[in-house]
Amino acid sequence: MSGERRTPAAPQWFADLLAHRYWVRRALPFPHIYARDVFTPDFYRRLTGEVERVRRDSPQLFSPRDAEEQPGAAAVGLSQLRDGPLAVFLSREWRDMIANVAGVGVADVTAALLTDPPGSPGTAPGNGYGPVWFPGDEPAPDEIRIDDNPLRSAAPGGREGMRVLTATFYLGDTAWQPGDGGETMLYESADAATGRSVPPLGNSLVLFECTPRSWYAFVGTGAAECHRVELSLYRPAGNTQERSLP
Repeated sequence: MSGERRTPAAPQWFADLLAHRYWVRRALPFPHIYARDVFTPDFYRRLTGEVERVRRDSPQLFSPRDAEEQPGAAAVGLSQLRDGPLAVFLSREWRDMIANVAGVGVADVTAALLTDPPGSPGTAPGNGYGPVWFPGDEPAPDEIRIDDNPLRSAAPGGREGMRVLTATFYLGDTAWQPGDGGETMLYESADAATGRSVPPLGNSLVLFECTPRSWYAFVGTGAAECHRVELSLYRPAGNTQERSLP
């Protein structure tokens, strides 16, 4: 079908988790990729069950997010949840798949499970484009470096990186309706009056490159909680090149 892109081959165990291999490319308001029914129903039930378990049994793992970036949201780094199905988002196979779909190379990854309680406010448009600083040496070419808390300002010994890709996987209600809140809005500019709504349907995903033109915002929640996994991929600051998704 027009507007679709086939992802590269993956190991069988990973391919068996995916419901299909076609993700839709969209050009407006900036290039991005959208997918529904990303995982099989059985594996998606495992993911939502794990979210419920973590929320119930380990609420202390969640910390408030930056009040300016995501007011009201709480998050836990996925590096703390490696023993369950959410670890799929930390796998080399997942990282390579979304990086290959977007055609970008990466060195560092940040990944977190976010929860927005009922009535959470929305955010102002931002583009996620800017430097962060990571501790330690550069990752080896075949290494996946998971950093839960990169610094937003330079620090002694820190190495500079630039976010090149962001992906959001929604762990919500497949019966979501307009007006329920929790969407991601995509805009052509910071002051655009209207944008494209990406609904927080369970088992769906949106991903895009971070550039000066990739403006997006979170719409506040309504009466229900909103759960999502946010994943960002980074490259060394001196090894980035602005481009667009094919």
